[in-house]
Amino acid sequence: MYRATTRGIEVQVTPRFLTERSSPENGYYFWAYTIEITNRGPAPVQLKTRHWKITDAHGKLQEVRGAGVVGETPTLEPGESFEYTSGVPLPTPSGFMTGTYGMVTASGEGFDIEIPAFSLDSGQGKRTLN
Repeated sequence: MYRATTRGIEVQVTPRFLTERSSPENGYYFWAYTIEITNRGPAPVQLKTRHWKITDAHGKLQEVRGAGVVGETPTLEPGESFEYTSGVPLPTPSGFMTGTYGMVTASGEGFDIEIPAFSLDSGQGKRTLN
């Protein structure tokens, strides 16, 4: 698990490689990642935007920007959490992701929170030591 906290908002990420959705012989590797966002601050906040930076094993960077996450722009009261699962394909057996969520307070102040960098590793091509 990967974790980062910005202004009292904690983001936890748990990635996992999905063998059943991947096709290594065709250069297609797929991961799911579950994200839990917890408001540990004193006031409500709303997630408005996302900005992902996805880098494959060749160093090729893809950026994704959009409104909300999985079609939602959740508001988190103090102590509340929001969890979702999404996925990402890569043409290489490993890579990493990082990014930010754009948040807004009840008074309209906008700020970004960190999504911790996390590794995407299929385990393809690695030896297993006994």
